[in-house]
Amino acid sequence: MIPSPETKAKCEVLFTVNGKTKKVLTHPMERLLDVLRNELGLTGTKEGCGEGECGSCSVLMDGMLVNSCLIPVAQASGANIVTIEGISAHALLLPLQEAFLECGGAQCGICTPGMILAAVHLLDKKPEPTLAEIREGLAGNLCRCTGYMQIFEAVATAARRRVGK
Repeated sequence: MIPSPETKAKCEVLFTVNGKTKKVLTHPMERLLDVLRNELGLTGTKEGCGEGECGSCSVLMDGMLVNSCLIPVAQASGANIVTIEGISAHALLLPLQEAFLECGGAQCGICTPGMILAAVHLLDKKPEPTLAEIREGLAGNLCRCTGYMQIFEAVATAARRRVGK
């Protein structure tokens, strides 16, 4: 099969990733996940299912939690993207990491970056979430290892520490 001009066409996409302006030349339908990992070397964002069902590829795009495996890179043009690597300066990261370790919320690690980003997104909106709000806030993220209670407890623990309880 001879590739058509449409399949060979590349476009320049300019966006902000973790506070830095990035420009990539790629096919417009290339997944944001692949551009982040393969073009920009940000391998903290994981691919679990490739279908938007597991949340392992979660990133923040213009403040919204999205599955990067579902986003064509052209759709991210002009957007502000934050990956797990980009939240290292966030005040919640260390308390969340500590709570995940203490509560056994991380095991194999495939879901952990997405869970952490979902938890940061939740706690930024609701600093003192109920268990039901934590469940809802993390509902788009699947974990095969922990059974979720350790993850929910880790988020609740980080929230309590953040507000000084």
